[in-house]
Amino acid sequence: MKHSKELITNLKNIFEERFSGSPLFIFSPGRINLIGEHTDYNEGFVMPASIDKGIYIAFAKNAVNKLRAYSFDFKEYVEVSIDQLKPVNRDWANYVLGVVSEIQKIKSFSGGLDIVFGGTIPIGSGLSSSAALECGVGFAVNHLFDLGLSRIEIAKSGQLAEHNFVGVRCGIMDQFASIMGRSDQVIKLDCRSMDYSYFPSKFEDYQILLFNSKVKHSLAESSYNKRREECESVVKILQQKNTGIQSLRDVSLALLNSEKNMFSDLLYKRSSYVIEENDRVLKAGEMLKNKQYKEFGQLLFESHQGLSEKYEVSCPELDFLVANIKDNPSVIGARMMGGGFGGCTINLVERSKKESLIQEVSQTYKERFGITLEYYEVEIGEGTHIIN
Repeated sequence: MKHSKELITNLKNIFEERFSGSPLFIFSPGRINLIGEHTDYNEGFVMPASIDKGIYIAFAKNAVNKLRAYSFDFKEYVEVSIDQLKPVNRDWANYVLGVVSEIQKIKSFSGGLDIVFGGTIPIGSGLSSSAALECGVGFAVNHLFDLGLSRIEIAKSGQLAEHNFVGVRCGIMDQFASIMGRSDQVIKLDCRSMDYSYFPSKFEDYQILLFNSKVKHSLAESSYNKRREECESVVKILQQKNTGIQSLRDVSLALLNSEKNMFSDLLYKRSSYVIEENDRVLKAGEMLKNKQYKEFGQLLFESHQGLSEKYEVSCPELDFLVANIKDNPSVIGARMMGGGFGGCTINLVERSKKESLIQEVSQTYKERFGITLEYYEVEIGEGTHIIN
């Protein structure tokens, strides 16, 4: 993986200007999710991977018992007592403060921490810059204070930071992918048991290409929590007859259909999407193992249709980006990726036809929405790690 020397130099210079001493450096990657959207908080299956874009963190201990953090991208600074961590009115700072607070609950430590960070993940792209930051900070604290936390414990600390400091009841996928990633491999994660396995992601004649819609509709966070509530309400209804059901993970499509009269049409759509998406993830693993890339791509199209029509977390821009290329022979799969209402689509594209596709999609998207499309080529890389 090639690291951004320019960004590392900038962070080092700022660190040495603000704080004393030379820092260590961590790279903590963003993530893509090939398939398995909105299944993680339903204790289902997901298939993410860490990528070669992420957050760089310069960090060191300090002797003043404070957490001092500077965001290179936002040009903002926060300083708080390490013993008095609570949410503040800056989102980026709450990811940092929240992780340190959650780690203190697992293992107390004495001493302060200085960090300066910046990223190569485009803001608002849906590539989980927040999870990358959380895992990087958690990794830094664990390393500096020799706490002996596992990578999974660090991932969980990031998840709880979002719950308790940011107010988003996210699942574990983003943090898990950021810290547990491997080069050229995707992870199939069971979000209930935390069992995981790796599958090869060398797509041979095809490559991963992301199209950034450049929109983020205001529905995003409130609708995320609302979808979670809707899924939980279906589980509560089904538990009246079957106490063995803990989440939608335990519900088959046949069972859901047999009890269909118990729900509104809306709740049926939401829950049937989750059940079908879990099945798609399980199929996807076998397809990757057998190099059935076109069949794998078809699952992506099916996933997008479910997200758009049943789970209703897409938007006109994302739907257009998928529909516009569905019949293009150089594309074998595409879907919206992430929480929804904006961000990126993930596309499996024939390498030799990439340039013409980008040109075509950019033109039609600009004509339809007046927005200049951004695109990213991403490689699947290592999870959170220290760099020289």
